[in-house]
Amino acid sequence: MESEASTDRISLDELRATVRTFAEHEIAPAAAEIDRTDTFPRHLWPALGELGVLGPTVPEPDGGAGLGFLEHLVIVEELSRASASVGLSYAAHSNLCVHNLWSNGTAEQRTRWLPGLLSGDHLGALAMSEVGAGSDVLGSMRCAARRADGGWLANGTKMWITNGPEADVVVVYMRTEDATDPWPITAFVVERGMEGFRSAQHLDKLGMRGSGTSELVFDDCFIPDAHLLGEPGQGTRVLMSGLDTERLVLCGGPIGIMQAALDLVVPYVRERRQFGEPVGSFELMQGKLADMYVGLESSRGFAYRVAAAIDADPATRRSHETAAALLHASERAVDAALEAIQALGGAGYLNENEAGRLLRDAKLYTIGAGTNEIRRVIVGRALTGLG
Repeated sequence: MESEASTDRISLDELRATVRTFAEHEIAPAAAEIDRTDTFPRHLWPALGELGVLGPTVPEPDGGAGLGFLEHLVIVEELSRASASVGLSYAAHSNLCVHNLWSNGTAEQRTRWLPGLLSGDHLGALAMSEVGAGSDVLGSMRCAARRADGGWLANGTKMWITNGPEADVVVVYMRTEDATDPWPITAFVVERGMEGFRSAQHLDKLGMRGSGTSELVFDDCFIPDAHLLGEPGQGTRVLMSGLDTERLVLCGGPIGIMQAALDLVVPYVRERRQFGEPVGSFELMQGKLADMYVGLESSRGFAYRVAAAIDADPATRRSHETAAALLHASERAVDAALEAIQALGGAGYLNENEAGRLLRDAKLYTIGAGTNEIRRVIVGRALTGLG
């Protein structure tokens, strides 16, 4: 893909076909085992780097693919169609870490950290949430860094960090001292191996197993000034600037899950026979398939439209649109996974069938990256102009 992108921008169909082929051959056969063992497939990252998709929105001169957020969304969709947990870890790496670092880093910082992240030699993450700071992440943030000679001394913990157990490079938001700012937050880049920094308690989750989630601990961790991402006290700007694209890119997860649910159900209802007929010939079953299809295509069309708008005008904030797109896609994905289980009947209720995994994975998107309750607030405030 890299050679095509370097001369002519790769078409969306070509990109989709490339990623789908990779996912079908390298990810799908291992998806059930990844889920069963809750083991992160680290070997996939150099392969994704070789494919050229670990920095889709990073310009080519900086080693990326030079694509837009629509293409980024499609990559997440196709990876998630094969394994939602791989798609989630990929999104956390490529958007939350890589794009964030490229957008806000200096030339020196890009040169230092991007090559390893783009090749897949290093795994990236972003650390924002804490045990007591979820929806109120800014007001309740307690993980803090104070000035020290030549840098900062960090103490505290972060929680629910996707890729946390394995990440080599982490973009971290911490509270810092600034009496002029009600939310004195600063963004830093922390590397695995820095003294006083470690990951702890790998979390045993209901779904998205294989996409490692953990606590991160800072115990008098010294962070040099060269690791400051942006200006001191400007972390809120860095954080808010990335939320729209984070929600947008994550829409690819539930969209991929919905496509996987249809991939599973359609062949089954064509072949499964009851009362002498394929169950897919029954109008009630056709109605279920229609609902799944409408949920998928409405979510896909909404997210693609917002992605195209962001690519055309990156400076315009589209917070309520990205929140609405992920709200819609996440709920339709849960619906589709439930319908898949119902359509398969007793077979769908067995753990050996992937329908249950689709449901467990889909549920994460109604909670993570800001709950659907928060997304509804964002949309409602935008429509009323109140609050």
